[in-house]
Amino acid sequence: MLAAPLLAVPATAADVRAAGDGPRTGFELSDGARWTNGPEEQRFLTAIDRAHRDVSIDRIGTTQQNRPVQLVRIGGERRTTNTVLLICSQHGDEPSGREACLTTTRELAAAADHGDARTRALRRNTTFLIVPTANPDGRAANTRGNSDGVDINRDHMALKTAEGRALAAVIRDERPDVIYDLHEYGATPPYYDKDLFDLWPRNLNVADSVHGEAQTLSGKYVRPTAEGHGHSTGTYGIWTDPVTGEPIKQTAGDGQERILRNASGIKHAVGLLIESRVDALTEQEQADEAFNNRRRVTSQLDALDGLLSYADERAAQISAATTAARTEGLADHGPVYTGGADNDPAEPSETLQDPPCGYLLDADQYADVGDELRLHGIKVKRTDEGAFVPVRQSLRALVPLLLDERAAYHLTEARPFETC
Repeated sequence: MLAAPLLAVPATAADVRAAGDGPRTGFELSDGARWTNGPEEQRFLTAIDRAHRDVSIDRIGTTQQNRPVQLVRIGGERRTTNTVLLICSQHGDEPSGREACLTTTRELAAAADHGDARTRALRRNTTFLIVPTANPDGRAANTRGNSDGVDINRDHMALKTAEGRALAAVIRDERPDVIYDLHEYGATPPYYDKDLFDLWPRNLNVADSVHGEAQTLSGKYVRPTAEGHGHSTGTYGIWTDPVTGEPIKQTAGDGQERILRNASGIKHAVGLLIESRVDALTEQEQADEAFNNRRRVTSQLDALDGLLSYADERAAQISAATTAARTEGLADHGPVYTGGADNDPAEPSETLQDPPCGYLLDADQYADVGDELRLHGIKVKRTDEGAFVPVRQSLRALVPLLLDERAAYHLTEARPFETC
């Protein structure tokens, strides 16, 4: 671990004034009294784009209410070792991660010119991709879902939302090595009330190399860094006994593939979910909403520092893990799981012990799901009758999850083809 943060990120108005020049978010300028609004975000990102040669901003999608879903690219003008993707505010009523992402965008952009030697090396070796607001309509309305009421974080298989489709295309085209997904949660004291929870991909189809790196990111970087800043941490979805600390109940955090945390791992990225506590921790936070807001954002920033240390210190291991996972499917062996998790063994009915050679789609089925298969990056062979989808490909496990009738969130019931 680094002895000092890679980025010195201001969290209050006083810190902002001391930090010198540069655009500021509405959150920073109000000292946490309010969240950054859409026009302020746009001005903030535009200023960063204009100030730094190696920053670019692309519109990757458009919401139902015509708001842009944007991707910020920092670096990447030449080949880098790894790509790290931050996805912020999938749930529009969970704003602290978004504020942390905006501030980190500015600091990463400036680091090439003003950072210390180690930070500059991180910038040279890592391309950073940031989706500051993955759910712009939900953020504007302060709702969990998008303008249609759909939870984007349950749409990473079906890809029915504009927001989910935009994120899938980024993951397909950029092939990020790390995907870090920022959220917030409501506590249930005394069993479930840490300052920060995190969780890696639990889906059983995640390659061992990627699964192990995700647990390393959590256990050796994000949690220790956050704890070093005075924040309590725990495992998302697991209630613990307040006396012994032993797990007593699981209420969330399973292995379902439609959630980004799991979809990231299935697509061979080191995924991690991070959740900051919304509820006030002290009487001061209860009396001063801005104080509560600042603590939430600061906890996210401190956890992000652990992510940056991880990307810096384990660049070679990350690259090796994701490269191995991406080639593993080409060997076409081993089971595919339609259920279970790393802490919940799959039932025999949830295990495709010997998956078929591929799946046949008739013309109508291909017309219905062809776009989604392309967005996922699934390789397809067109036929006179429709299409053939081979299982032997990089995203091997994803093919049955999308096309087999036994999978919980399949797009269509394709016909298994047993021999090639």
